[in-house]
Amino acid sequence: MARGEYLGDFEHLILLAVIRLDGSGFGLTIADEIVERTGRQVATGAVYTTLDRLERKGLVRSVIEQGTAERDNRRRRRYSITKDGTSAVSDTQSAIRAMSKGLRVILEFS
Repeated sequence: MARGEYLGDFEHLILLAVIRLDGSGFGLTIADEIVERTGRQVATGAVYTTLDRLERKGLVRSVIEQGTAERDNRRRRRYSITKDGTSAVSDTQSAIRAMSKGLRVILEFS
């Protein structure tokens, strides 16, 4: 991601969830994390589509793991953030803070 390019809202939420899950982020756990923390309902397909796009951009990486017997041995993909992904989150949050500066009273947040 080139400097000056920012994440979309959903990409930003996905990356924040991946960071929070600290290496244990699977598609469904990422979706669950977003729902739990934001109350925003997300379509599982949208999560996987966004993760694929973020991986193509080099912002996340994934590894395929062999499933367990309780998962019928189905493989699954575990996601982690890359250095570029961390930079993209930081840049996007800096832009949001800059735009929000001075609006605390109007927006009622701290």
